[in-house]
Amino acid sequence: MMMKKQLIIGLILSISLYSTAFANNGGKKNPKGKATVSKKTAATKSAKKGITVLSDTVVASAKSGDTQSIKNSIPDLFEASSSGSSNGIRLNPRAVSFVEDYMDENSKDLLKMKDWGRPYFNMMDAVFTSHGLPAELKYLAVIESELKNSAKSWAGAVGPWQFMPGTARTLGLKVNNKVDERTNFVKSTRAAAVYLKDLYKEFGDWLLVIAAYNGGPGNVYSAIRKSGSRNFWVMQGYLPNETRNHVKKFIGTHYIFEGQGGITTLTKAETAEQISAVSQFLSNRNLSSTELESSRTIKVSGKYHSQVISKNVLMDINEFNRYNPNFDKVMATAENSYELKLPAEKMELFVTNKYQILNESVQLLLSGVTVVTENVPPAKELNRRK
Repeated sequence: MMMKKQLIIGLILSISLYSTAFANNGGKKNPKGKATVSKKTAATKSAKKGITVLSDTVVASAKSGDTQSIKNSIPDLFEASSSGSSNGIRLNPRAVSFVEDYMDENSKDLLKMKDWGRPYFNMMDAVFTSHGLPAELKYLAVIESELKNSAKSWAGAVGPWQFMPGTARTLGLKVNNKVDERTNFVKSTRAAAVYLKDLYKEFGDWLLVIAAYNGGPGNVYSAIRKSGSRNFWVMQGYLPNETRNHVKKFIGTHYIFEGQGGITTLTKAETAEQISAVSQFLSNRNLSSTELESSRTIKVSGKYHSQVISKNVLMDINEFNRYNPNFDKVMATAENSYELKLPAEKMELFVTNKYQILNESVQLLLSGVTVVTENVPPAKELNRRK
């Protein structure tokens, strides 16, 4: 009898131990004895990491959870900030994953380039500005060649702007056995400005321009025809892999150097939606060709006010407004930045006194008092007195 009781107790204990082990393993056998991680645990780890890895074509996931994960990962890029430090430009959600990974991998090296490459960037700024192009196009040379004039591709493209021989000659560069001006930083940058301006006249969309620069206009037109769209994010799947990644690398590089997007990181439709008002304001400048040639431009952000600027640079307020239409209105928006344009001598006064001007502007906005400018004679009268 005692023996039967011991056997029954042993059997009960064995069943209990087996049930506990079975329950702890989620009801699944693990023949290799390795811990089994549930899908819920894996999902939790991914959410904590805050990264959603998409395919090479970076097509946005239909799941709201994935989109939220992207937003949590880099909200300052995905959604426009309301703070004054942001220009309000939003990164297309279909680019977020690629740009995030690109920034993680390349920020350190590219920020070093921001220092040692400053002389090259300054030169490119001047060239692009003189051609009426966005200065940020200089970042195309970063992904083309890493600013190396000795760079050479497998296909035979050479120099900081990676021109093929035929294209270079068409743009006026000498390429022969003795001379190769594709390696000349200044001359090749001027040629790049001409080429980029021509491409923009053709496509009217900076993302398509960058795609055409890399893969040729033919590939872009083919993608437009096959996709039935001129929107890069819609047609990108019909572009060569290298070309569509080239565009996204440019966007990532722009964000690394500028800390935000710009007109060259947007499609035509996004530009119309996000910065059309500012573009319209700037296009209303009623300046003669002589005035444009003798003027200087600087990007300002902060609490600057037109009346304070005009007072400090000895400029009639109406004349200031002609050079800078709707200045105060733009500076009061989320963009809070403006391409300030002034005659050269007035710009010198502004640069010399900009901190005083900013302080006075802030005090004006805090007090709400209108700055008196009636005693400031018009610019023409000042010129007569000299």
